[in-house]
Amino acid sequence: MTSTQSAQNSSRDLQDLPAQHSQDFEDEVHDDTLDQAGDQAQHSQHHASDTQATHIRRQCQLDDCFLGQRFDQIAAQVWDDFSREKLKTWIAEGALLVNGQQVKGKARSDGTEVLTLDVELAPQLSSQPEDIPLNIVYEDDDILVINKPVGMVVHPGAGNHTGTLVNALLHHYPKSRELARAGLVHRIDKDTSGLLVVAKTLEAQHHLTRQLSKKSVYRVYDLVCYGHVIAGGTVDAPIKRHPVDRTKMAVVNGGKDAVTHYNVLDRYTHFSLIQAQLETGRTHQIRVHFSHIGHPLVGDQTYARLKLPKGVSQELAHYLQHFKRQALHARALGLVHPRTEEEMEFEAEWPSDFEQLVSLLENEGQLKND
Repeated sequence: MTSTQSAQNSSRDLQDLPAQHSQDFEDEVHDDTLDQAGDQAQHSQHHASDTQATHIRRQCQLDDCFLGQRFDQIAAQVWDDFSREKLKTWIAEGALLVNGQQVKGKARSDGTEVLTLDVELAPQLSSQPEDIPLNIVYEDDDILVINKPVGMVVHPGAGNHTGTLVNALLHHYPKSRELARAGLVHRIDKDTSGLLVVAKTLEAQHHLTRQLSKKSVYRVYDLVCYGHVIAGGTVDAPIKRHPVDRTKMAVVNGGKDAVTHYNVLDRYTHFSLIQAQLETGRTHQIRVHFSHIGHPLVGDQTYARLKLPKGVSQELAHYLQHFKRQALHARALGLVHPRTEEEMEFEAEWPSDFEQLVSLLENEGQLKND
């Protein structure tokens, strides 16, 4: 069953969601969450319980199929909804108990023990909450889908310590302080608008991160670029930091694999409207790839120069001169819900500046698509 949120005013069909993956492990032992009330409190929304640290307590009875295995390896199998790195940290802090006693993770099982995970989540961030409005497309106890506006930085960094999405998340959901990056699992650039998903629990964050690593999260962008893109295709070109200008990324041999699929939605007199789907998610990937193939994005202050094609109207020329952000919008997002395993798909309408740009281009002249 698919959940669909407010749709773009367009008749264009989205591509089908890619095939999803089953769970990595088949449980061979009963995993009994002892503190059911605490588990529910962990996923509760907002403010009454948000001042209290989340307490995770889980327990299982081992059997002889675990005989001779290390306890840290068993924990990674039994509680695979947490990352191995997180479990490793908790075990080092003494949060793993065997028959009620702390043990080293390297100790081995005789196949009869009761294994207990008992941990209280500590704050992961020093950023401060700020009452910044959020355009929330969807929210439940596990995830939050946000339509980010142009101009909002996702994560605090040099020169951007306040006013970020993280600051807003800490105010909206204070328990996000317990999660790395306040639950963020992917980012979009400051001057890109559109959808991104945020986890509200540690389990959800790990599940979404695994989906991204398996390339099963569906991310579609609409963009306007210079020139006529003749037909759809794929850009498969590695990306890494620019060898000279360290503020930029570039297609460079030896970079990380980067793959962008695209098709043409419309062609205008001097520009093209493109739908691009990410297979990977490198920094500035779409912007770098389209610059690489000779079709930089309109308004991109880093990878394109302002071009006023001969014969454009005064109105369009003026708009292009004042369009100071890349014409890129994260329009659609598809994922598997980390708790229910439901396939979910979300869409976000174009922001007004993007919509006006396309309208002006249509007025200039639309070429027939093949």
